[in-house]
Amino acid sequence: MAKTKTAFFCQNCGTQHAKWVGQCTACKEWNTVVEEVIQKAEKSSWETETSPLKKAAKPLRINEISTEKEIRLNTFDLEFNRVLGGGLVPGALVLLGGEPGVGKSTLLLQIALKLPYKTLYVSGEESQKQIKMRADRIHPESDNCFILTETKTQNIFQQIVATEPDIVVIDSIQTLHTNAIESAAGSISQVRECTAELIKFAKETNTPVILIGHITKDGSIAGPKILEHMVDTVLQFEGDRNYVYRILRALKNRFGSTSELGIYEMQGGGLRQVNNPSEILISKNDAGLSGTAIASTVEGMRPLMIEIQALVSTAVYGTPQRSTTGYNAKRLNMLLAVLEKRAGFKLGAKDVFLNITGGISVDDPAIDLAVIAAILSSNSDISIEKGVCFAAEVGLAGEIRPVQRIDQRILEAEKLGFTTIYVSKNNKITLKSPKIEVLMATKIEDVVSSLFG
Repeated sequence: MAKTKTAFFCQNCGTQHAKWVGQCTACKEWNTVVEEVIQKAEKSSWETETSPLKKAAKPLRINEISTEKEIRLNTFDLEFNRVLGGGLVPGALVLLGGEPGVGKSTLLLQIALKLPYKTLYVSGEESQKQIKMRADRIHPESDNCFILTETKTQNIFQQIVATEPDIVVIDSIQTLHTNAIESAAGSISQVRECTAELIKFAKETNTPVILIGHITKDGSIAGPKILEHMVDTVLQFEGDRNYVYRILRALKNRFGSTSELGIYEMQGGGLRQVNNPSEILISKNDAGLSGTAIASTVEGMRPLMIEIQALVSTAVYGTPQRSTTGYNAKRLNMLLAVLEKRAGFKLGAKDVFLNITGGISVDDPAIDLAVIAAILSSNSDISIEKGVCFAAEVGLAGEIRPVQRIDQRILEAEKLGFTTIYVSKNNKITLKSPKIEVLMATKIEDVVSSLFG
């Protein structure tokens, strides 16, 4: 009987060590090295299931390589297509991560049910009856979706050879195991080996594979860090259980931009695509409320109008509080220092709370002017006129700095019925006679005098 082989792997980065050590030499984390049983097979499962011999790849001159645009598979989901960069690329491996219960399985099952292509949905966490009950709520009639409940990769590849699907969905990668490795399912070596087999299958057959990945308590995808390097695209599905809206972001994308954003609304019949997110991010209050300002931001190729709320009050305790939701706290402290130094507002002894409505996080510097307007509105208890929005960055000298793609921001504000937008005087606007009034400012004092007199 062959001797059992063991190795030591870091649970954080996946580095292999010859013996147990307290600190990983690669990522410098403590107590992350664990022992796992390994037993390499002579052939991988995908090579076993495919009898035709594959010829070795040959090098090509760089000018002989075709540069034609990749043909993408339409997922018939505008938000999913936008985040992927236009659709699924044949042979691509997509990893979708998110918190438990956020709707990862619902999203991919909904896409699989509506696709006109033959799709194999492999689940290692739910039975076929459970998936059928969910499918009846989402899209009862579907002839192209096949459901398989299996966790062993060798059996999965047998069914793939039999059904010949156009797209494969795995829910989830942490539940799979292969005979090539004798460790438990979900371990570092199992996740890495199963992913390697799926990559080999995807690249050799030009079949896109979508994986669902669990995440750890700190928000990172469970398993070795090398998992994110192996796949082509890493998507993050975010959302608060107290909100019905879900946000899909691309953390890595070899075939498109990583700054795109997709927004969904969770309903009883599945996830509804939100094509105009500005309407859900702005409250419908007709009464003028102090401490509220509207900013024009851009996520990827999509302009958004978001509502910023601020509350400024006298500090009850000795140290004033600075609290933010969806905004960088350090940038808030910088803007408060600029207001005190350049504009003369004494906010050092007051509590400042900032919130971006809708439960989203924004790091676009173009919302700086709206943040300042909301803070000053709350401080003076004077509401900003309805129909006014902002799109400008604020510098340390108190100057209003220009932002990119100002034309798109102005058009979005005009489309939603805003009458006035404040921008930097240094912005070059190419729009001819816009219907919205564009006010150009150079310093904070200009904006303050115009808003509050």
